[in-house]
Amino acid sequence: MSLATIRESPGLDDYLDGLEERLAAAVEECPGLVATVGAEALAAGGKRLRPLLVFLTAPEGEMPIAGGAAVELVHTATLVHDDLIDRAEYRRGRAAAWATHGPDAARAAGDYLFARAFGELAATGDHQAVRFLASATLALARGEALQRAQAHDPDTTVESYLERCALKTGKLFEAACLLGSRGDRNLGAFGLSLGIAFQIADDILDCSGETIETGKIAGTDLREGTPTLPLILAARVDGSVRRALAGGPLNGALIRVGETGALDEARIVALDYARRARARLDGHLRRDELEALTDAVVDRES
Repeated sequence: MSLATIRESPGLDDYLDGLEERLAAAVEECPGLVATVGAEALAAGGKRLRPLLVFLTAPEGEMPIAGGAAVELVHTATLVHDDLIDRAEYRRGRAAAWATHGPDAARAAGDYLFARAFGELAATGDHQAVRFLASATLALARGEALQRAQAHDPDTTVESYLERCALKTGKLFEAACLLGSRGDRNLGAFGLSLGIAFQIADDILDCSGETIETGKIAGTDLREGTPTLPLILAARVDGSVRRALAGGPLNGALIRVGETGALDEARIVALDYARRARARLDGHLRRDELEALTDAVVDRES
């Protein structure tokens, strides 16, 4: 089954249309500069992958739009804040919020999007859903703190890196699946493993992807000293990569990453997490769609 086939799932088009309307209404709740910045961040596009997980893990015939909107608002908030913290000037090929509107406006807009996410769930009266998202949001903050602590450290362990992937990416995927399925722990575990696979694939793309396809400038992680799996593995065997990751000169270090075989090694780990994710889908009504989504997460160019 292809990703295109997933898009043909009954009810998905109506869900995605409703999702976009809900997102627009959520950010327009309190008109002003922060709402404008938030709306621009949402309009920049993105895969809407987390809301798609909410839909695909929900009981057939349900339209979990509030849950989908909430996870996408949280995700967008983290992007706005991440770009501000990293001083990344571009996101998805467009100027980042802080670069266009200034750091204060971007910080406030990110906070506003977080608040609107919880407002969407609180309005449903579903306290369990609020707990799921609150737990994921706390994990995001912990993951960001861990990334700061690991900066420019080529001796970061693979285990510590995977913990960061779980916190910064996996837990929001997990929350999306828990929101859709109303707490199915197997589907939550599927989402966690899928999120880790997604992040490893993203980190491989940062070393190998073309800017025109990814919307990001290749080598950002190396320049910023963020120890990702391919960089950790390459730094173990190549001194130039190790020095660059520690804050030294780049001097062609990004090319050396590919030459060490680290990208292929990292892909094996991503595929293993994809396998772990698929193993959690036995008997699920939409197993085919979720397996196809898992394959698309690992085999992607952006």
